[in-house]
Amino acid sequence: MRHALIAAAAAAATATATVWFALPLAAQEVPTQTLRIALAEDTDTLDPTLARTFTGRFVFAGICDKLLDINEKLEIVPQLAKAYEWSDERTLVFHLRPGVMFHDGTPLDAAAVKYSLERHLTMQGSTRRAEISAMERAEVVDPLTVRIVLKAPSAPFVAQLTDRAGMIVSPKAAEAAGKEFGSHPVCAGPFKFTERVAQDRFVLDRFAGYWDAANIHFARVVFRPIVDNSVRLTNLQAGAIDIGERIAATDVTEARADKRLATFVYPALGYQSINFNLGNGPRSNTPLGQSRLVRQAFEASIDRAVLMQVVYNGMFTPSAQGLPPGSPFYNHAVPPTPRDLVRAKALLKQAGVSLPVKVALTVTTNPDQKQTGEMIQAMAAEAGFEVTVQATEFATALAAQSRGDYEASAIGWSGRPDPDGNLYNNLHSKGSLNETRYANADVDAWLDAARATTDVAARKALYANITARVHEDLPVMYLDSNSWIVVTASKLSGFRAVPDGIIRVQGMRLAK
Repeated sequence: MRHALIAAAAAAATATATVWFALPLAAQEVPTQTLRIALAEDTDTLDPTLARTFTGRFVFAGICDKLLDINEKLEIVPQLAKAYEWSDERTLVFHLRPGVMFHDGTPLDAAAVKYSLERHLTMQGSTRRAEISAMERAEVVDPLTVRIVLKAPSAPFVAQLTDRAGMIVSPKAAEAAGKEFGSHPVCAGPFKFTERVAQDRFVLDRFAGYWDAANIHFARVVFRPIVDNSVRLTNLQAGAIDIGERIAATDVTEARADKRLATFVYPALGYQSINFNLGNGPRSNTPLGQSRLVRQAFEASIDRAVLMQVVYNGMFTPSAQGLPPGSPFYNHAVPPTPRDLVRAKALLKQAGVSLPVKVALTVTTNPDQKQTGEMIQAMAAEAGFEVTVQATEFATALAAQSRGDYEASAIGWSGRPDPDGNLYNNLHSKGSLNETRYANADVDAWLDAARATTDVAARKALYANITARVHEDLPVMYLDSNSWIVVTASKLSGFRAVPDGIIRVQGMRLAK
């Protein structure tokens, strides 16, 4: 059931565990096949220090290995680092794999790790800064050993290195490219970046010098942004693509009935939400942005359960917080607010606003998002809101949200294995993704304290405080805890249902 631990549910999503073994290089057959993956949206920059889109993480999984990764059970596993240990509560030591090379032929060593972490921490515009802000310094112990010294103990620090904060870039290439590095990234992943055609495709080619080359069975990977859900499924059925991510929940029955396809539905770590502009530029000067009573009225006008049933075929779980129900930190005292039009109207009256309250709601051009926006428009109208739905291409909508050019914006967050990754960056007043400009001294203090302790009971209490206060203030109206729906060609083997939703190419094969 949905409230089972996410780790167990994710592991159960695959019929059998995928295990592979490296063969001697002499026994390897040089791959010749191309793997074709359809993405639900285009991505932003391919610089891991600056990037922020979920779809970008799919491409990064092919280009940029990380110090660490997670598996189907949410266990942290080695990748570029073969091992790590804590010397004390503030000192973390990584032991790197020997012989790892970047795509430009330079070695991935301790100096490169130090360079990349410092780049994440100090580069202008970095979206990784808040993730690793606990780092005081990185030290080269020897060519294959890095010591990281923290300012204070940090419970989520290691988990942050399983995502883009743990991606290591070529110092030589990054220095040479400067601000243009994201147009031609150079890392140490299984594939080299070859080509990007905006709104059309990303092409990656196999890197023969990859440290784990024995587990790569494709010569090329091509990612194609296909925004329309039905078109992604049609392409799968036609054999034009091999994997489609985020297939519409309403298409699952059709996909499961097709013997040419394999369908995977498994719990995610993230959520979908509506972000309200509280202080990010002039467009925050609205009743919705300036009054939590108005935001509470807006929430009370929406029926999350109906949204999830109609748009997502009951496969997503209504939620009012940024932590999934399977998380041990989920706050059961903050359930989804039921629809209550009487309460919504009373709150608007208490706020003293003129009716109707006008709201500009930005959604992406994804059909699910558009349908969600239209249903919210109809529901909120019954309480006294006049919602205008503005459908915008994903990257454009994201950029507008970043610069404050929005009033309310529907957005998703793919989720992280530690609760800090779902909350800190988006809610802390100094969070690099806090685009609502929410600032609450108590929430800041609780978020900081939750980072600084490894005591599970203490962290649970702190996150309970955070989720309760955020639900009261409503800078973000959480809609649901989502599921990943991935459909592949049935001839593809080795797909792993990891709860972060990222498709990992290692170990996958296409039957000829």
